[in-house]
Amino acid sequence: MTKKNKSKPVFFEEGATDPVAAATGGQAATSQPQAPAAQLKRKAGFYLSQELLDRFNTKFYELKLADVAIDNKSGLLEIALEYALDDLDKGERSELMERIQRWIKA
Repeated sequence: MTKKNKSKPVFFEEGATDPVAAATGGQAATSQPQAPAAQLKRKAGFYLSQELLDRFNTKFYELKLADVAIDNKSGLLEIALEYALDDLDKGERSELMERIQRWIKA
């Protein structure tokens, strides 16, 4: 007779294969540490108009269909926000600052 293994499975073991990634053909999670930037990310909540959110979602899926290497919406938003902040750093030459001024006057 064979002995039954009475140990319980560990579902949240570090470095374990991600079952969703394995089932969908994605890369399995490894025991390698995450990139430093990924470890420093924090969740943020903002209110957006439905129109802007719809445009953002549409653009994200258009980029995915065009095989642009955008992993997720957070990545796209981070890139767009960084671009906007870089523009604001231009001071008087900032296109975004011009838009803000027009928005305030409206």
